[in-house]
Amino acid sequence: MTILVALGANLLIAAAKAVGGLLASSPALLSEAAHSVADSINEIFLLAALRRSRRPADRQHPFGYGKERYFWSLLAAVGIFVLGAGFSFYQGVEALTTPPAGESTRGYVAGLAVLLVALLAEGTSLVRALWQVRRQPGKGLGEDPALRTVVAEDSTAVIGVLVAMTGMVLHMVTHRVAYEAVASLAIGVLLVYVAYRLGSDARAQLIGEAVDPELDEGIREFLAAQPEIDQVASLLTMRLGLESTLVAARIDLVPGLDSERVELVSERIKRTIRKTWPEADQVFLDVTEAPTDVDGAGEILPDDRTAPASVRATGDCARPAADGTR
Repeated sequence: MTILVALGANLLIAAAKAVGGLLASSPALLSEAAHSVADSINEIFLLAALRRSRRPADRQHPFGYGKERYFWSLLAAVGIFVLGAGFSFYQGVEALTTPPAGESTRGYVAGLAVLLVALLAEGTSLVRALWQVRRQPGKGLGEDPALRTVVAEDSTAVIGVLVAMTGMVLHMVTHRVAYEAVASLAIGVLLVYVAYRLGSDARAQLIGEAVDPELDEGIREFLAAQPEIDQVASLLTMRLGLESTLVAARIDLVPGLDSERVELVSERIKRTIRKTWPEADQVFLDVTEAPTDVDGAGEILPDDRTAPASVRATGDCARPAADGTR
């Protein structure tokens, strides 16, 4: 819903800015029009991300399609950089290098009115996005690339509109287009920064980012507290999507557990992890069953039931496969 509100606002604002910018021949207003067009295209990308990331797991993608969100967020960052920042820099440089021919600020009052309406619309969309963030206690912006992109776009749009208005007012007062050129360049720099931050976050998540330290520490403490576990040798986590996390742990068990008990312990641990942390839906345990018979010298006795320390890889895929089996 937040993305749809932002898309509707940006489409309306982009049209108004473009018309106002052409009528007033204002580089700052035209830069803001390009900014709104870029935002509109990016919101279409994000809508595609939301739809595609919800597809169920299949044989080709057994962990689901949750990372689709990160891929489309990366494309959105590229769109902000190429369309928004690129056109803003072009407008700024052209205004600085093109000799003025009959400097005029006709139509600037209408242009400022358009920007004022845009400020109200962008501010409304930003408030709506921030309200949704507050409805997700404990999550914030970091885990939802779509919501993070909308908040970044709307925040940048509000700042960009204020910068463009400042440049236009100074142009009207001083009759020097350089102020608008500087405003266009400033908008371009702002968009480059936002695109870099969004692209960097999406890149980290596509490569494979671990869960936040609190969740990691919580799972580690839970494993260490189990009476059957002697030591947590390693714990690896990776976010597979907004609501999906891979947890892989290598644990050393206390001596004396037979194979049937190991299986029961493993299933209980995985079930408890998924119940306690619902986002940890892909849990795998690499279990080392410790030997029980040791002689006085500390060496393993040759008993076929316990002699070699057997390594058992147990795991569970919470999502059903394409044929309905687990």
